[in-house]
Order: sequence, then structure tokens, then C-alpha cells
Amino acid sequence: MPRARTRTIIALAWSLFWLLMILTSVQEYLRDHTHGVWKPVLWESTSALTGTLLLLAQRRHTRRHDHLIHAPLRWFARQLAWLPVYWLAFVPLAFGMRHAVYALAGETYTHGGWAEVYLYEDIKMTIFFSIFATITFGVLSFHAMLDEKLRVERANAALREAQLLRLGQQLQPHFLFNALNTVSALMYSDVARADAMLTQLAEVLRATLEVGERHLVPLATELRLLRGYAALMAERFADRVRIDWRIDASLLACAVPVMSMQPLLENVFKHTVERRRQPTVITIAVLRADGALLLRLDDDSGTLPPAADAAAA
Repeated sequence: MPRARTRTIIALAWSLFWLLMILTSVQEYLRDHTHGVWKPVLWESTSALTGTLLLLAQRRHTRRHDHLIHAPLRWFARQLAWLPVYWLAFVPLAFGMRHAVYALAGETYTHGGWAEVYLYEDIKMTIFFSIFATITFGVLSFHAMLDEKLRVERANAALREAQLLRLGQQLQPHFLFNALNTVSALMYSDVARADAMLTQLAEVLRATLEVGERHLVPLATELRLLRGYAALMAERFADRVRIDWRIDASLLACAVPVMSMQPLLENVFKHTVERRRQPTVITIAVLRADGALLLRLDDDSGTLPPAADAAAA
């Protein structure tokens, strides 16, 4: 909740509280009197005005201690230093205004002795002060919690972006190395195929450059890169691999980490296609599962034996 909105809500609640106090005082006054309704209005209004001024003064001078909100005892100690100010200032201010208005109206404001007045009002002020300090502490703690939550979310987002950027920086040179290695393997045995693969590689690199430094791209862009890599690898292994694409077209606009699927497909070629003599079918599926985007790569090899066993076979 924004701080401005919180202040507005508190101001409205404060106003409604004093309006209720005024109405209650007027109602009690009318039980025994038939005129002079302005008197209870004056009593409660001067209390409201004086209390508000003292609260604003306290808040203005104690705001610099808000950083102590995580150390409640120290924070409350700073607030408690203002309690004597309430004890000493409330009666002169509130009762001074009442006496002045009564004098202007040609009447006399009567009340008990000053010692009795101070004792009664100071007890009320102590209760009032305690409630205000507790509410202030709660509001500040709530905003501190929201600020910390926002800070953590921003830090996590920055970390994810850094991780994705680092992943992309690592994958692109790795991808280029593997692709050139594939072309090199064909250069002396099949020049036409090597030339075709270089053309395909150029298309993939062009698409990679278009991505730039972005770490998130639409699924359609990611699939374009993946299809280019898949075409290169399929050309290398010729009749030994077939790729089955199962793409939900409604998901093509979804954002995914750039070149995030290429390592998965590379692992299939490295650990399955290269180690099998019979043809391999690779299924690349993009679908929606339980409200989430699911990227899935499967092959029909089942469970492969360890590398040493496969080599011996």
C-alpha cells in the first residue's frame, strides 16, 4: 500500500474518530441541557486540535528514528521521550482556547482545580499517546515489511536477469563451436553438404544477432534458433535422426530464456544419436500444462547403457 494512501486512510479515520467524540459529547450534554450545544463541540474540538498538533509535532521530530523500527525497544524509547510534552502542553493549550472562546461569548468556563484537571487529562493523554505510538509502530512495520519484500523481489529479478544473460553469453560461443565442428567434419568428405551447412549456420547466426543482448525472447524466436541448430545437426547425422515438432501455436508469443532449449537438444544428439546405430526419433513439444508453459524434449532410445558399455558394444 503506497504511503500516501496510508496517510489518507489514517487522516480519515482520525477525523471520523473525533466526529464521533463530538457527537457523543453533544448527545450527553443534551440530556441535561436544552441550549448551548456549542459548548461540547468546543470541548471536543479543542481536544482534537491540540491532540493533532502534538501528534504532528511528535511525528515530525521522531521521523528520523524510523530506521529503529527493527529495534522496537529503542524506537518506543524515542517516542516515550515525548510523553512529558503531552502532559505539560495539552492542558494549557486546550483549556486556554476554551477559556478564550467562553470569554468572547461572555461566559465563564468552569472546571475543577488545576491539579485535578492535570491529573485527569494526563491520564487520558497517556492512554491516547500509547494508542498512537502502537498504531504508528504497526504502520511503520507494515511498510518496512513491504519495502523489504519489494527489495527482495527486485534483487531476485536482477539475479535472474544476470543468470540468464550469463547463460546466453556461455551458450552462444558453445553453439558456434559445435556448429563449426560439424561443418569441419564434412568439409573433406562432402563439400556440397558442408556448403549447405555453412549457409544454414549463417542463417542461425543472423537470427542470433537479431536477438542481441536480450535474455528473454518470444517462443517463436527461440524455436527459430532451435530449428536452425536442429537442421545443422540433422544434416550432420543424415539418416540417423528424425525430429518431430509438436508446437502449440497459441504459445508462440510467450517469453522464454534465449537459447534455453539448444543445450537440451545438444544433449540428445551427444548422448543418444551419437551412441546409437539405429535411427533416433526426437520429439520437441511445446504445450500448456496446469497453466504453465512446458518445453519438452524426448527421444525414443529408452535407457541407454553407460558410455563404456556402449563403446564396447
